[in-house]
Parts: sequence; structure tokens; C-alpha cells
Amino acid sequence: MGVRRILFAPFAWAWAVVLRVRHLLFDAGVLMSVRPTVPTIAIGNLALGGTGKTPMLELVLHTLASMKPLAALSRGYGRTGTDIHEVLATHSAAQSGDEPVQVKRKFPDARVFVGADRVGAIEQIQLEVVGVKAVVLDDALQHRRLDAGLNILLTTWQRPWCYDALVPAGRLRDLPSRRKAAQIVVVTKCPALPSPEEQKQWRERLRLSDAQELFFAGIEYEELRLEVEGWRLEVGNNPQPSINLQPPTGQLLLFTGIENPQPLIDHLQRSATVEHLAFRDHHAFTRADLERIAERYATFAPGPKTLVTTEKDAARLGSLKGTPLEALPLATIGIRAVILNEPERFAELIRRHVGPH
Repeated sequence: MGVRRILFAPFAWAWAVVLRVRHLLFDAGVLMSVRPTVPTIAIGNLALGGTGKTPMLELVLHTLASMKPLAALSRGYGRTGTDIHEVLATHSAAQSGDEPVQVKRKFPDARVFVGADRVGAIEQIQLEVVGVKAVVLDDALQHRRLDAGLNILLTTWQRPWCYDALVPAGRLRDLPSRRKAAQIVVVTKCPALPSPEEQKQWRERLRLSDAQELFFAGIEYEELRLEVEGWRLEVGNNPQPSINLQPPTGQLLLFTGIENPQPLIDHLQRSATVEHLAFRDHHAFTRADLERIAERYATFAPGPKTLVTTEKDAARLGSLKGTPLEALPLATIGIRAVILNEPERFAELIRRHVGPH
């Protein structure tokens, strides 16, 4: 990492100048920001991916479940189009992106939209979702045209922004000073709740003001959901019958296309023998990929065994009819973010932002 930072430092400095000029123009009012009339909650990070934005968005939607109707908005990474449209549970990842499809399937009552133009998308949401109580945005901190009412900034326990550098020297895509825009900062993927002294050190390390709320979040894995025989990962409007397997046991062949699969592997290995096939993040699975998975499943272990993937990857698989995986026992596993310190305080802040509106 040290060599990389030295080699690419001049390019990172140039990028820093561009970012400072851009933020200065917005801060001075030369470039205009828009504050929507509907309550908005923007979840973002300073680094390139992997901080747990989607689980945090799902936590916020769960926290606001009693305040309907709700809308979620994402760019829809990996989709083929750039238009603004509502996401349906029947959509493929190519149509709407894997994470928005995942969110829609987990929260069928929420109205989920995708659109790169966040301001324009919120205007469309207000037209289509009459009386919408709030719009929760995934990955919107860098969109200065949108002046969100509440900004939640994420950084990971393993790689906080204070120890990182701007691309290409590091993984930061924005200046650390943008932390000042956040009312709430969450350190994600924590192995355990840090002590009060450690929490104080984190606040100093991240250079947060007294007005900024600091929370620590871990991840919990949901039960494996094994599809009932005769039902495959069909795209449809109705929930699919499933059998919960908790804890997972036996021989598992796990395949993932996510940023950091190691915590999931560690979780499954506590009660089962696991072999892992890794694909890049947001990988679009081809028939050749499915043939490779099926061939490995046939030979990787004797006796009872199960094929496992994540909810995010399942959203990219689509229908398995006519594919090499159609006849295989496939289970999916989801994750959820859990606030480790003062979860009631976190929920109160979220609801307080939306309630008065």
C-alpha cells in the first residue's frame, strides 16, 4: 500500500484539486443544490464500495416501516439503461441493478426506483407515489445537486477513511472533509461493540464534531432459505416457498460475486464444510459460469450437499429454468445491519427526521 500511495500520489493530488474546486462551487452557490420537499435520507460513503450501504438502507426502511408509503432510490449499478423507472420484483438485474431488485423483493411494500439523476428521480417519485413519507437514497453523498435532509455516512471498521487515500493512490473517491456533511456516521462491519474508550478514539480518529452522531454496526446473517422441490428461483410476484436451514450444516458449495466474501465464509464454516467459488463484485453470471458451478457441485463433495449464494447474487441469476442449476438444491442467505451501540437512539433519529413532515 505504501508503494502504491507513493507512485500514484501525483494523480491523487490532481483529483483532490478537482474535488475541492467542485465542492467550493457548490458551497458558494455557484452550482446549485436542491432540497426536496419530501424528507430524504441519503446513505453514502467516501470510499469505493464495500461499506454496507444496501444493508443500511434496508435497516432504515425497516425502521420506518410504520410510515407508509416509503420509497427507495438507487442508481441501479450494473443495469443496461440510464432512465428513471420503478423497480418491480419481476425485474432482472440487467433492467434495474441487482441491489434494487434485492431490496424490492425483501420490502414488497416499498416503492423502489432507479435513476442516476437523483433530483429528477425524486420529483418523479413525488408524482407517482402520492403522499410519500420519505425517500431513502443509496449512495448519494457525492451528488451535490441533491441537498438531502439527513446524511448517513458509512466507513468500515477494517478500512476507515482516515487511513485511506484518494484514488488511484487509495480507495477514497471523495475528500475526507466531506464527512462534515453527515449528521450520522456509522462504522460498519464491526466484529464487536467497541468499549467506551475505543468509541471515543474512533470519534477523534474520524475527526467528528460534537454535533455528529457516531454509531457502530455489525452484520448478522439470516437463515439459509432452501427452495422447496419443484420451485426454483423463478421471477414472480408471489413469495417462493422455502425451508429455513439454521444453522447450515453438511457440505456447502458457496458462490459469490460480492466485494468481500470472507466474513460470510467464516460464518458458514462455523457449522459446515464450505468450498467457495469467487466472482468479481456485481458479476453478471453467464451460462458458462452456471455450467462451471454445476460441474463443481457434482464433484466437490460426496453425500448430502447444498449450493449456496447471497441474495444479491440471486438477484442476478434470474430464472433458473433451463439452466445447469435448475435441478440443484439452491439456498440463499441474506445479511442485515445491526446497530451495536444505542440502537434505539439510531431509530429515534431516523423517525424524528421523517415524523414532523
